[in-house]
Amino acid sequence: MTGSGLPNSADGSPIVTMRGIVQRFGSFIALHGVDLDIHRGEVHAVLGENGAGKSTLMNCLFGINRPQAGWICIDGKEVAIESPRQGLSMGIGMVHQHFKLVPTLTVADNVFLGHELSNGLGLVNRREQERRVAELSARYGLAIDPAAIVSELSVGAQQRVEILRALSKRVKVLVLDEPTAVLTPQEGEMLFSVLRGLVADGLAVVLISHRLAEVLRFADRISVMRSGRMVGSVKPDESSERQLAELIIGRELASNKWRGGRATGEPMLEVSHLTVSGYQGVLAVKNVSFAVRPGEIVGIAGVAGNGQTELVEAVTGLRRTVSGTIAIAGAPVGKSDPHRIRRSGVAHIPEDRLGRGVSLWSSVVDNLVVGQIDDRRFGTVLLDRKAMNEFAERLVGKFDIRLSSLSTHAGRLSGGNMQKLVVARELDPEPPMIICCEPSRGLDIGAAEFVYSQLQEHRDRGAAILLVSTELPEVLRLSDRILVMHDGRIAGEFDGAGRPSPREVGRVMLGMDALHA
Repeated sequence: MTGSGLPNSADGSPIVTMRGIVQRFGSFIALHGVDLDIHRGEVHAVLGENGAGKSTLMNCLFGINRPQAGWICIDGKEVAIESPRQGLSMGIGMVHQHFKLVPTLTVADNVFLGHELSNGLGLVNRREQERRVAELSARYGLAIDPAAIVSELSVGAQQRVEILRALSKRVKVLVLDEPTAVLTPQEGEMLFSVLRGLVADGLAVVLISHRLAEVLRFADRISVMRSGRMVGSVKPDESSERQLAELIIGRELASNKWRGGRATGEPMLEVSHLTVSGYQGVLAVKNVSFAVRPGEIVGIAGVAGNGQTELVEAVTGLRRTVSGTIAIAGAPVGKSDPHRIRRSGVAHIPEDRLGRGVSLWSSVVDNLVVGQIDDRRFGTVLLDRKAMNEFAERLVGKFDIRLSSLSTHAGRLSGGNMQKLVVARELDPEPPMIICCEPSRGLDIGAAEFVYSQLQEHRDRGAAILLVSTELPEVLRLSDRILVMHDGRIAGEFDGAGRPSPREVGRVMLGMDALHA
């Protein structure tokens, strides 16, 4: 196709036009002739289930993938984008779901990594790099210290560093893949404030997200993909969360009505007067006591950073306690011993799937089997690879983990499929105690519904479940009892059957109606 008659963004036409994009991976067709337009000065959300093709489509635009058919125009000219470097040179920037920063370097060093500024003597001009980063940060309200070491920044600040990297290359289109998946609500609000500043300055922002409420609130246009095809485009003021969800999954959404369990017997998990240290010895958990019985889901709600992470690490043996006791099935856990705790029947779905949930360079098979590797069905002297593959195939099918082959490294999976891998491994052996943190993080509507149903079914079969989530709707929907953590303490308790309102729980989360206030 020639460049004649193509759209030009200067006259209000799209800055990016994608037509008939086809992407194959072997025999698998990831994109079936997809069309997409992106305009300056707008936030354009692209929604869909895991594996729908959202990230694949954006990877074609950024130059990570090379489509087998179709064409792309930027500013009215047809282009061939064959590498991320070439994509950047054409004004396309992408902030991936899992950051690509060097943690030991400063913010300025990360921003200019690969295109460092020289002082004319062949040395890096760090002063000028820091000056430019400070200028960009101030212009867009990013609030980043150029001299800070990246490893010492919060997750939200690290994400803003990724945005600075793209802005330093003068991008016209900024693609954000699940940008709020690991952010606190406050960090999410700050991010969208930044994005509004970017589009006001004429940039186009493409937002890939599973969070429908934030999409409806912040996007200017919404496109929905399903099974590698574009199936609809709507404006936020013409749609609702339920309508978007049903367009995404292609069917009516199941009822989210609360369905309670029935606690029985003695506690499976009992925490008594627990105190735990956090960063630099500061107390993160302060004299916390609670119990979880078979047949119930106890939810812990709270704004991130109020001791939930340290509490879970202590209960799973990953962090030493200062004082207090932890008992599992009536037996005290004397010291931090993750192996002993796991052998006692405790499954753990961690909040950080990258750091704690998967081995990125190991295969999907090895990641699924690792929790049961000493099971005799997988061999006694030598590993029975056939049995391991059959086991993995069953879980991949049951949990709809989308991948090209079982030998695929876990690190090559999308965030959502990585999360499903962790959930599948932890729930399959029917554990009597499940500690479940942020279970739907990175999951689409359909996958989240499936995980919710799995948790409820395990509870109904007698499992005791501790659910820790910063997603308040998730806690309200699944919990039989709700504990609220604020400033390291249990600040309030609600009966799930009483259906407390988000406002009631939210006030306690913020310390406004805390028991210890």
